[in-house]
Amino acid sequence: MSTIKEIQQPIAEEMEKFESWFRDSMRSRVSLLDNIMHYIIKRKGKQMRPMFVFLSSKMFAPTTNSTYIAASMIELLHTATLVHDDVVDDSSKRRGFWSINAIWKNKIAVLVGDYLLSKGLLLAVDNKEFELLQIMSNSVREMSEGELLQIEKARRLDITEDIYFDIIRQKTATLIAACCAAGASSAKATKENIEKMRLFGEYTGIAFQIKDDLFDYGSDGETIGKPTGIDIKEKKMTLPLIYALNKASWLEKRKIIFIIKNQNQNTKKVKEVIDFVITSGGLAYAQKAMLEYKNKALEILNQFEQNDANKALAQLVIYTTERKK
Repeated sequence: MSTIKEIQQPIAEEMEKFESWFRDSMRSRVSLLDNIMHYIIKRKGKQMRPMFVFLSSKMFAPTTNSTYIAASMIELLHTATLVHDDVVDDSSKRRGFWSINAIWKNKIAVLVGDYLLSKGLLLAVDNKEFELLQIMSNSVREMSEGELLQIEKARRLDITEDIYFDIIRQKTATLIAACCAAGASSAKATKENIEKMRLFGEYTGIAFQIKDDLFDYGSDGETIGKPTGIDIKEKKMTLPLIYALNKASWLEKRKIIFIIKNQNQNTKKVKEVIDFVITSGGLAYAQKAMLEYKNKALEILNQFEQNDANKALAQLVIYTTERKK
């Protein structure tokens, strides 16, 4: 499996230049906001979403200013959702750093998220990038709907497999789909090719989320490491659990749902749920579903010219499904 640095090779110049683009897009005259923006930049992650934008663009044409605008918009939107997510989940850490709400409290964190979102929207408006604005606004709507659908269903724990895929398509996959559609749009690709790239991103995002589901049961889907059970503690219905419950007897199902609802902070009981999912074949089922989505994404890439950007995108898909964290 290629490393992120190797995958970045065809867009190394763009990723370096993107740093200053992104910094400039976050600037504020309010010193408190500016301090928080510096803190956010300092703790940035792998920046996979801008990679999807630049590679999707470079598949069709050389990089333009529109592509930098698209990548900055997506990263502003993504950062806004992370800041808001930490408030919603009451999280004090993000990627090993203190979250914004842990340092500056919820009120400021919510306003910072709003500020980042508005900066992303204005970046499109100021540069008359209305197609990018539509792609991004649609993504914001879908992510909000997906999050609310998950909260609604978590109360009753009545998530079917169809609803699960609806939730992850909206919550996770829609942003990667927006990256790929925005990248293709910034390269002036045809409507048909923009839609193909959107679908490619959606399939990749679904595979990415299923991989995350598998991490809850160990280091990866095949060799079980040290299970975390965080999703179970948070009453999140993930694919391995949904499959296991569908196969269970009425009595067994009732017992597992009772544990998730009422004993989700009891480590011994959470381990009972994890063991139930593993012995029911839930992990193997989710692993198979993840590989199906990965292959569907790769099939779309095969319809295009096999240039360096296309090959790097294929490696990025493989990376999302084979990563160890």
